[in-house]
Amino acid sequence: MPDHARGLTGLAERGLLPDALLRLGIRRQCQARLREELAGGQQAQSQRFAAHIAELSHSAVALHVDAANRQHYEVPARFFELCLGKRLKYSSCYYPTGRETLDQAEEAMLALYGHRAQLADGQHILELGCGWGSLTLWMAERYPNAHITAVSNSNSQREHIQAQCRLRGLDNVTVLTRDVNHLALDAGTFDRCISIEMFEHMRNYQQLLQRIHGWLRPQGKLFVHIFVHRTLMYPFETEGEDNWMGRHFFTGGLMPAADTLLCFQQHLQLQQRWLLDGTHYQRTANHWLANQDQNREAVLEIMRQCYGAPSAALWAQRWRMFWMACA
Repeated sequence: MPDHARGLTGLAERGLLPDALLRLGIRRQCQARLREELAGGQQAQSQRFAAHIAELSHSAVALHVDAANRQHYEVPARFFELCLGKRLKYSSCYYPTGRETLDQAEEAMLALYGHRAQLADGQHILELGCGWGSLTLWMAERYPNAHITAVSNSNSQREHIQAQCRLRGLDNVTVLTRDVNHLALDAGTFDRCISIEMFEHMRNYQQLLQRIHGWLRPQGKLFVHIFVHRTLMYPFETEGEDNWMGRHFFTGGLMPAADTLLCFQQHLQLQQRWLLDGTHYQRTANHWLANQDQNREAVLEIMRQCYGAPSAALWAQRWRMFWMACA
């Protein structure tokens, strides 16, 4: 039988609450979490931040890697083809005017990465957390003399990217399926390392950045796209009805603060950073939700294949709720 949550969350998972009420509930849960994190004033917040930073340095590089794999990356590619844009970019897109289509916003963000990461033809580029290959394939197409090494912890993502490379005649991509905790690469190999919305799944930034420093050439650079809160940092928990996101979609994940990575400059030093407001992710997630709703029957069939017939409707609704929570 489907394992619906109790209370109002269970009603939401059964599809018995209208979306407007569901979004209101999500906003109230977010507000409750913010009140909890803001409790005690500035001094208490500063102490909690320092404690979180210290805890990260004593952690594994990543926690619950298998859970993250199950929750996102082993869901069939076809589901994401129905929900995401043409590039299958499973991260925030960029809406410079606010009127872009999802496909246009994908292209805009990929181009922004290329510019800000100072990518160039002929480089050796490492992408950590390559997802379904949106940036990997974009780089391979635009920089035919570059060599891209793409790393994912999902075998299905590797197979998808390799199939796309064959289809597009790209021979400058190597895809590795690795747990980042155990990732070993040759020292001094890469001109650029790029990571798009993977650092939120990491914990020990000091150790990870030390490894990346070793993989980079002397003049190499790291470019990171990471979602953050302006001032707060907190882990996603799994216990309790209110921790629905951590339990079903972000086990082991972290909400970093905008300043979190500034605390880990022992091996790599920050040269420049850019902040984008959350409306870009809001528009992205709402586009994903609209696409899922537009392809409702096809999505349900995929849910049956992935989660079993009794749980198909539950998981289709959970994905809808996930898009709303991200928005």
